[in-house]
Amino acid sequence: MTRREAIIREKYTALTAHLTERGRRIWAATEAKSYGHGGIAAVCRATGITDKTIRRGIRELQVGKGAEVGRIRQLGGGRKRLTVQDPTISQDLERLVEPVTRGDPESPLLWTSKSISHLSEALQRQGHPISQRSVYNLLRESGYTLQANRKRDEGASHPDRNAQFEYIYRQVQSFLALQQPVISVDAKKKENLGNFKNPGQEYHLVGKAPRVRVYDFPDKVLGKAIPYGVYDLAKDQGWVSVGISHDTAEFAVATIRAWWQKLGKPLYQHATDLYIMADGGGSNGSRVRL
Repeated sequence: MTRREAIIREKYTALTAHLTERGRRIWAATEAKSYGHGGIAAVCRATGITDKTIRRGIRELQVGKGAEVGRIRQLGGGRKRLTVQDPTISQDLERLVEPVTRGDPESPLLWTSKSISHLSEALQRQGHPISQRSVYNLLRESGYTLQANRKRDEGASHPDRNAQFEYIYRQVQSFLALQQPVISVDAKKKENLGNFKNPGQEYHLVGKAPRVRVYDFPDKVLGKAIPYGVYDLAKDQGWVSVGISHDTAEFAVATIRAWWQKLGKPLYQHATDLYIMADGGGSNGSRVRL
C-alpha cells in the first residue's frame, strides 16, 4: 500500500462512522477523482469499497443528482420488505395467532399468548426464514402490542377448554367461508342516566363549564342505560341497542332480532343459518332457555 493509499485509509477510518451509505459513496468518488489515474483502484484497496460503488458515486457527481432531501437511498433502493420477498408470511402468521388472540373489547389493541420465539419457530417449520425480531415487527404492523398482566386465571377449568375454543374458531371460519352471518354479542358496562360527571374535556366559555352532580347515585326516575352490542365479523359492522330496565334474555333476543331486521337481512338475503358467539352470564347465560 502506497503512502497516498494509507492517507485515504486513515481518512476513511475517521469518517466512516459519521457517513451515510450515500455519503461514503460520494466521498470515495471524490477521493478517486482527486487521486487521478488509478484512483478507483487505489480507493478500493484502501477502503474496501467496491469499484462498482465508486463508479456510481462518480456518475452521481457528474450528473449532480442524488437522493431526495431527507433520504439516504434513491426511491426503491435498499433491501425489499419481508412481505414483498415472502408474500404469504403475513397471512400464515395471522393464522397462527388468530385462534388465541385476546384483547380488550373496548380497545383496538390486540395481544396473543403465543410467544414470539414459538411463532418464529412455527413459521420456520412452514418454510419461512424469519427471525424473532421480524415476527415482532409484523405483529406490530398488524395491530398487536405488548400488554401488561391481565386477570385471566379463573381457577379450575375443563380439560377440553382449549379444544372448545379451537372448535368455535373452526365453526366461525366454516360459516364465513359459506357466507353465512357470524355475530358476536355482549352487554356492555351500564351507565347512569342523568347529569353526571364524565371524564374528558370540551370547549366552553370561561366560567361557563356545565354543572354536574357531586355524587353518582343512580337517578330513580331516569335509571340506567344498558348497551347491548352486536358485531358482524364478516362485514366489520356493529349494532347497539340501549335498554333502560334490566339485562335480560328478552333484551338480548330483541337486540339480535332488531339487528337482523335492520342490517342482517338486507346484507345476507340468502342466509340459512346464523352463528352467535356470546360469553356466559347475564342475558347470555347458558341456562337461559330463551
